[in-house]
Amino acid sequence: MKVTVCRKSHFNAAHRIFNPLWDARKNEEVFGLCSLPNYHGHNYDLVVKVTGEIDPETGYVFDMKELKEITEEHVIKRYDHRNLNLDVIEFASTIPSAENIAVSIWNILRSKIDKAFDIQVILYETERNFVEYSGN
Repeated sequence: MKVTVCRKSHFNAAHRIFNPLWDARKNEEVFGLCSLPNYHGHNYDLVVKVTGEIDPETGYVFDMKELKEITEEHVIKRYDHRNLNLDVIEFASTIPSAENIAVSIWNILRSKIDKAFDIQVILYETERNFVEYSGN
């Protein structure tokens, strides 16, 4: 019997969505205001889902305190109050779209959480816009 546990976190970050191979006109045409050169920010909500078997000794699928610590140490500290384009190495050559941010977060968490567990990342860029990634 598999069960999914979820932990919600929050971080604030700035970014600019643009393709450096395109001129300003094409970037604005494709990305709109998100391509303006002085960046913009979001209040991101992050939901991390861990799926696995319930441990009969603890009654847990995954210790939520440990999930909080992993997420805080390896994701929130890395992204919170950062300019993703300038401060976060993985976006030096990758557009920091919500999709790419979610994949990056998933990769970080996948390296920290035992492979016996399935993980999924849900990243809300706004209240209405969000992406999901589960490694597929």
